[in-house]
Amino acid sequence: MDTVEVSTEVHLPPEEVYEFLLDFPRYARYSEHLTDVRQFGDGAPDTEYELDFEWWKLSYTARSRVTDVEPPARIDWRIIKDIDAAGRWHVEPVDDDTTRVRMVVEYAPGSAEADALDLPRFVSLEWVVEKVKPKIRAEAERVVRRIVADLEGQRRDVSLDIETY
Repeated sequence: MDTVEVSTEVHLPPEEVYEFLLDFPRYARYSEHLTDVRQFGDGAPDTEYELDFEWWKLSYTARSRVTDVEPPARIDWRIIKDIDAAGRWHVEPVDDDTTRVRMVVEYAPGSAEADALDLPRFVSLEWVVEKVKPKIRAEAERVVRRIVADLEGQRRDVSLDIETY
C-alpha cells in the first residue's frame, strides 16, 4: 500500500475540528478534482458517500463508507468500489485551543479495476495510475490547507508535515 500523510495544527479545540470534518460533503469546495459529494446516512459508521472526480479527460465516481468513528479523535473510511483504498482523520489536542489534525490515506495503485474508467483510445490504466499518484499528494495538501482556512475563518501560512511511503 502507498500512503500519504498530511498533518498540521489548527487553532481550535478538538471537538470543533472533529464536527467540521464529519461534514464530508463540503470537501468538494476544497479539492481541485472533486466536483460533487452525495451523502447517504448521518455521518456515523456505515454512512456512504458518492464522490465525483474529474481530471484530464476522465470522470469517475468513487463510493466510500465510514467504517468507524471515535469522537472527537478519529474518523475512518474505506473506498468500497474499484480500488483498495482507505483513510482516516486523527484529531489530537495540543493544548486548550490548538489541535493537531492528521489525514492519512492508504491506497494500492495496482488494485484499480481496468473497467472502472472509460479510458480514451491508446491510454492505459497503468499510465493513468502513474499520472495520478503525485496528484494525490498535491490534493491532500490543498484539502488540508483549505480546511484550516475555513475552520479558522481566514487564510494563513499553514505549516504542513507531509510524508509519503
